[in-house]
Amino acid sequence: MTKKLIPLIAANWKMHGDMSWAQKPVELDAAFPIAEREHLELLICPPFPLLPALHVVAGPLNIRVGAQNCHSEIKGAHTGEVSAELLADAGADYVIVGHSERRASGETDQNVHDKAVAANRADLIPIICVGESLEQREAGDAIKVVADQLNKSVPDIEDYVIAYEPIWAIGTGKIPTMDDISDMHHAIRKRVGQDIRILYGGSVKPGNASEILAVPNVNGALIGGASLEMDSLAAIAKAAS
Repeated sequence: MTKKLIPLIAANWKMHGDMSWAQKPVELDAAFPIAEREHLELLICPPFPLLPALHVVAGPLNIRVGAQNCHSEIKGAHTGEVSAELLADAGADYVIVGHSERRASGETDQNVHDKAVAANRADLIPIICVGESLEQREAGDAIKVVADQLNKSVPDIEDYVIAYEPIWAIGTGKIPTMDDISDMHHAIRKRVGQDIRILYGGSVKPGNASEILAVPNVNGALIGGASLEMDSLAAIAKAAS
């Protein structure tokens, strides 16, 4: 039997914030109280150093925390990297892997696959990102490109999330048409099955969230800039209902 997919609203803070931001979940709960959001899941993915402090504040408010990346190995001579196991120890429940900004820096589908395996090994839920460039979309290859990324990036594990983020829409204010989003999410659904949440990411804002989140097979959002202010994040989360 197909399980009910609880919407996931995920904030990717990227390289923003300082240690005072560990208190932001209090602001978020004030804008969108815990009693009003039993129907969805809220997640904040801050820069690494913020994870433990954010976890302490967010946990009692039923707000999950996650990381923006992990290494595929448990330990070793990997300067500047962080293992999935250490992220779990720091309080993370999720980890984003394969974000387009990291893929643009040279991360391959195999790297993303291996990081998703590592996340699963550490009992973290990987949010596996896929998406096409503007050139690929204009050439008519968007669905083909994303299907290839899914085939190579998604390991044989049961618990994961897909985030579709058209590269050309991230931080630009541009979004695909609702039909384009529907077509892509339908194509992803056919590949991953009925039990996997598929998020949309790419210039999601309070003003367009309701329309995007109403598209079939959109089970939430991965939000960048609009997630840095808690009133904005709360407004998007409310739209998920």
